[in-house]
Amino acid sequence: MMKEIILDTIIDSIKIIPFLFLAFIIIEYIEHKLKNKSSKIIKQSGKLGPIVGSLLGIFPQCGFSVAATNLYVTRIISLGTLIAVYLSTSDEMLPILIAEHTNVKLIIFIILIKVILGIIYGYIIDILFRKKYDTKTNYDLCKEEHCDCEHSIIISSIKHTLKTFLFVIIATFAVNILFELFSKNLLAKLFMKNNIFGSLLGSLIGLIPSCGASIILTELFISGTIGFGTCVSGLLTGSGVALLVLFKTNKNIKENIFIISLIYLLGSISGIILELLYRIIM
Repeated sequence: MMKEIILDTIIDSIKIIPFLFLAFIIIEYIEHKLKNKSSKIIKQSGKLGPIVGSLLGIFPQCGFSVAATNLYVTRIISLGTLIAVYLSTSDEMLPILIAEHTNVKLIIFIILIKVILGIIYGYIIDILFRKKYDTKTNYDLCKEEHCDCEHSIIISSIKHTLKTFLFVIIATFAVNILFELFSKNLLAKLFMKNNIFGSLLGSLIGLIPSCGASIILTELFISGTIGFGTCVSGLLTGSGVALLVLFKTNKNIKENIFIISLIYLLGSISGIILELLYRIIM
């Protein structure tokens, strides 16, 4: 049984490598075109910060959510803009959905939901919680991770593909093991697929500061183990390693905890609402 699971995991994972690489090439190319302009654009966005941040957050590779964290800690952008970026960022969701041949309309739908919610929540947060500080810091994800993002799109894409591929193998293996040990219906119950409060669990998984969180959520959704609301709630709260950088660069621990709590709350509430709407529409 274990040999079959391992073999199936490897075969299923290897199949998506070409599509992962192609997706990363496209994402890297677009991001490199924006790389030298994105920070400047968001710095000069002013009252349009949540809109600009939410749109730029679509392309997370090489850590735009991390760059936004740095801009927030230095108070170049507002809290609302930071939250907009976090909510629109979904780390490895996009390349995984593309690699798994997911319906294009569904992919666009999920992205639009995240962007729109990022903009709405961003403005609400700016109205309610906008503050100014003088804290200064400096952090560069690409330099920290030595991903050569600035030197070669190909090299960077290969590294991102291999890293994501590793997480895909782990996630797929875990899901296959679960399917072997438990029935799909039982797993759906454990992940509260038919319960609107499954978003509470999804948002919690999304907060894990790793690209593995978005991969696990996406794979579980594709396999039908979790519902739409649960998946989107986790993708809303998932911003990769940005939260780790927030704690590293921002010394105000209470503020960091407040930001995490705020993200979790927004992700959970949105997931519950989306799950209800999804059931009505579908």
